Parts: sequence; C-alpha cells; structure tokens
Amino acid sequence: MQTQTDAITKPIIEAANLGKTVTTSEGSLTILSSVDLIINPGESIAVMGASGSGKSTLLGLLAGLDSPTTGSVTLQGKILTGMDEDGRAEIRNQFIGFVFQSFQLLPALTALENVMLPLELSGDDHAQEAAYALLKRVGLEHRLSHTPQQLSGGEQQRVALARAFVTRPAILFADEPTGNLDSRTGEHIIDLLFELNQEKCTTLVLVTHDAALARRCERSIELEAGSVV
Repeated sequence: MQTQTDAITKPIIEAANLGKTVTTSEGSLTILSSVDLIINPGESIAVMGASGSGKSTLLGLLAGLDSPTTGSVTLQGKILTGMDEDGRAEIRNQFIGFVFQSFQLLPALTALENVMLPLELSGDDHAQEAAYALLKRVGLEHRLSHTPQQLSGGEQQRVALARAFVTRPAILFADEPTGNLDSRTGEHIIDLLFELNQEKCTTLVLVTHDAALARRCERSIELEAGSVV
C-alpha cells in the first residue's frame, strides 16, 4: 500500500533518455540527446546553458508542448509520450502554468480579461473574482481595464504571472521571464515570481542564462550542445 511519504516523494516530472532531432535542409540536427531528469514536487530547478544549447526545447518537451524523438516524459504520473496533442493539452490545462519572455498576452483583451481567460475556458464560475485577487496581489488592481499596449513591459509580465498562477498549477514553467525587461524591473518580477511560487507551493522549472537567477533555485542543471553537463 502506498504511504503518504511515498506520495510526497514521487517525482512530479521524470524524463528518461530524452532526445529531439529535427530535419533541416542540411540534414538532421540533434537539439537534445539522452537527457535524464527527475523533478520532485515543490522543487525549484533552473535549466541553464548558452543560446542554442537546447534549454527551451527541453522545457517544451517537459511541458508537452512538443514530442521527443526518443525517450519519454512522465508528468504527474501521466506518460506524455505517445499522447496526441489533445491529450497533452488536457494535461497542461490541469497541471501547468507558463510565463514566457514575450509575455504572450492577448492584445485585444484587458489585463483582467487576460487573467480570467484560462479559468473561463475551464468553466470556472468565479473567474473574475480569482483574476482580480491575483492582479491585486501583483499590484495591478489599478490597471484592470488596460490592454497590453497600455502597459509597460514590467506590468505586462506581472499580468502574465497572475495569469500563470490563477489556475493554481502544480508546475510553473518560466522561459527567460526577464529577457525583455531592464535589470531593475526584472529583479522585481523575479522577486514576485519566487514569492508567488512559495505561497502557492508550485514546482518551478526556470529556463535562464543568468547564473545569479539560477542560484535562487534549489538546484540547477546545465545544457551544452543538447546534453546535460
């Protein structure tokens, strides 16, 4: 019989022999090769490496945004490998939040509507209250009716953080979340990200090339030419 301790220590993400190869005009290109990775619930992990090392590709595979050429990904006990896109999308909707470098807000929607959207898509009757509470938490209760083009880069990323956390995801994937921000604004966003992550007890997978930022995570892995070093 499974004990409570077993349930706690069971990995939330497990990658085994993960590889990704694509075909180009010059032949096949290996982006990732033989990656093994275990991430436990509540853990914060940084994925580091130079540009082109495979960081974003690894994040996409772990999150089920893409399928590997070799190996497997298990997320929350569900084997993503072999699922079709609809199956992977269902897993993402249930368990995952995203924060991207480019914010990925819908330009026609207000800040409040952007944060409400994932809850509305899942049929949540309290979407507006929950979205307002998160926007207030990130200090944007005075910007509810502003569209993305009316917000600064830092404000847009705060909206994106609120949207990522509003569904109470088990896992948050953040891909260079301060890449389009100045250093002072980026620092504030990272402080907020780690505060929210701790408050919500979320597992964090953070892609970054910033060693100082990586040190704020509990551990880090480094990719070089598609392999863990």
